[in-house]
Amino acid sequence: MAKLEEISTCIVQASEFAVAGPTRIELTPWDLRFLLLDANQKGLLFHKPETQDVQKDLIHHLQTSLSRTLDFFPPLAGRLGIDKFQDETECFFIDCNNDGAPFTHAIVHGLTVNDILNPKYVPEIVYSFFPLNGILNCEGTSNPLLAVQVTELEDGYFIGCSMNHCIADGTSFWHFFNSWCEISQGFDHPSKLPSLVRGFAPDHLNRPVKIPSLKKEVFDEFSQPPLKERIFNFRKENIAELKSRANDEIGKTFSGVSSLQALLAHTWRSIVRCRNVDDANQKTTFSLYIGTRNRVSPPLPEGYFGNGVYGGAATATQNELVTNGIGWAAHKLNQMIAAQTHEETRNYYEDWLKCPMLLKKGTRTNTFVVGSSPRFNVYGNDFGWGKPVAARGGLGNKFDGKLTIFPGVEEGSVDIEIRLTPQALHAMENDVEFMQVVTVN
Repeated sequence: MAKLEEISTCIVQASEFAVAGPTRIELTPWDLRFLLLDANQKGLLFHKPETQDVQKDLIHHLQTSLSRTLDFFPPLAGRLGIDKFQDETECFFIDCNNDGAPFTHAIVHGLTVNDILNPKYVPEIVYSFFPLNGILNCEGTSNPLLAVQVTELEDGYFIGCSMNHCIADGTSFWHFFNSWCEISQGFDHPSKLPSLVRGFAPDHLNRPVKIPSLKKEVFDEFSQPPLKERIFNFRKENIAELKSRANDEIGKTFSGVSSLQALLAHTWRSIVRCRNVDDANQKTTFSLYIGTRNRVSPPLPEGYFGNGVYGGAATATQNELVTNGIGWAAHKLNQMIAAQTHEETRNYYEDWLKCPMLLKKGTRTNTFVVGSSPRFNVYGNDFGWGKPVAARGGLGNKFDGKLTIFPGVEEGSVDIEIRLTPQALHAMENDVEFMQVVTVN
C-alpha cells in the first residue's frame, strides 16, 4: 500500500515587499462560530508539468509565489490572539505578526493521478495530503492559520491547503487560492485585492466581541461509525432536467426554484430514503450556509476577506420528503433561503452578540450539512503548468451526513462529495431515482 513520505517543511512568510495593513483584526460572530471546528481543507490535483525545467523548480517557485501572495493576505501569515478577562470571558482576534505558514513537500511513491480519480470511493490516503489534521480553529493561537502541502505523485501533484475557518469561509479560501495562482503566473498583484474590514454597519456592531472562556471539555474527541466518501457528478443537462421537474411539480403558485436547490432536494430525498430510518415521521434537517455578502445593506466590501456566511436549515419528515416529491423538497429549501433578508441577517448578528453560540463537533442524528459552492472558481486555477483535473476535500469537519459541493470539471456540471456509512452509500448507488441523473463513467 502506498505511503506518504515527508521530504521537507519550511515556514513561508510574507515577503519584504509586504503591503501595509492592520496588525490586529477583530473577529465577528460569523467568524467566532467556527472556533470549535476544524480547518477548511480543500486541494487540487494536477498532472505533472511536461517540461523537466518546470518540475525541477516547481517547489521553490510555489514557495516564492506563496510568500508574495501573503503580502496581500496578512491574516494568513499570522496567528490568533486572545485577551482574557476577569469575568471569565475572552476575546479572539487575528494577530498579523507574519509568523508565517508552513509549507510541506511530500511524496507518495507508486501512486498515480488515476489512483485518485478512478476508485469509486475517495481513497483514505487523500486525507494525508492535508496539514493541520485534528487542529481546532481555536488552537490558532499556537498553530498556523494557513498550512500548505504539495504532495508529489508518480505523474502529478496534489496541492492541499488547510485554512483556519475563523479566518475565512469558502469564498475567501478560493479568493486566496485564485490569487496565489495569479502571482505564480507572474502577475504583480491579485486581480481582486482582499478587503480586511470586518463586520457591517452600524459601527457599534464591529466592536471586539467577548465570549465565555472555552472549557477543556470542548477539546474532547467524539466517536463516529465507519464512514466512506463518494463523489457523485451531475451533468449540466441532468441538473436542468431536475430543475424543470421540480418547477413543474410546484406549478405557478410559487416563485421558481434554482438548479442548485433542485439538485440538493434530489440528493436530500435519496439520502433519507437510503438511511432506512424506522420512524417515517422522524424529523430530518437539511442545513446549508447562507451567503451574507450581498444580503446585507449596504453589501459587504468587494473582496471581503473573512466569513460572510451563517447557517440556515429546512426540516421535514421522511414521509413528507418521499411522498411529496422533488418539487416540494426544493420549495422548502427555496423558501428557507429566501427568508434570509437583510433584517434577518442583522437580527442573527445582534442576537449572537447577546448570546454567543459556537458550532461544535459531534455526531448528528438525521442531520445533513452542505458546505462549499459550485460557484467557486476551482478549475480556473493554474500555477503556470496547467489546470487541475480534480478537487478534493480533507477530513476536517467531516461526519455522517456531510455534503461538500464543487463545480465539476465539465462546464456547468456539479460534484457532490457525500460522506455516509458504507451501507447508506451502497443503498444510494442502488437508488434508481437518484442514479438516473448521476454521471456514470
